[in-house]
Amino acid sequence: MPDKPANNTGPRIRREQRTITAMLGIYCRDHHQSDDALCDDCAKLLDYAHRRLAVCPFGEDKPACNRCQVHCYSAKMRERVKQVMRYTGPRMLTRHPVLALFHILDKIKKSPKLADRE
Repeated sequence: MPDKPANNTGPRIRREQRTITAMLGIYCRDHHQSDDALCDDCAKLLDYAHRRLAVCPFGEDKPACNRCQVHCYSAKMRERVKQVMRYTGPRMLTRHPVLALFHILDKIKKSPKLADRE
């Protein structure tokens, strides 16, 4: 991994940010009865996810996180995101079908190896 990765701002990363934002919105609304804004815990998780995306060493070639060889989330945060994704995955198909479709396609694509990127 590079010493200080660039801030990723391309379309793939922005789509990933929209996807995790939508997922957390569904999860928080259904579990924490928040209406418009995320609760503090979900807002912190969203901020963490956005910060991790911003420094992903794969950038625009980023694989789906569950298929990545580099796990940049801490174990605790990874478990929280898994919980959110398990709940929201089926719901994304009806609430955000385009984002859900792209997320499914990303999971099917072959994951790059970090050595390929260097």
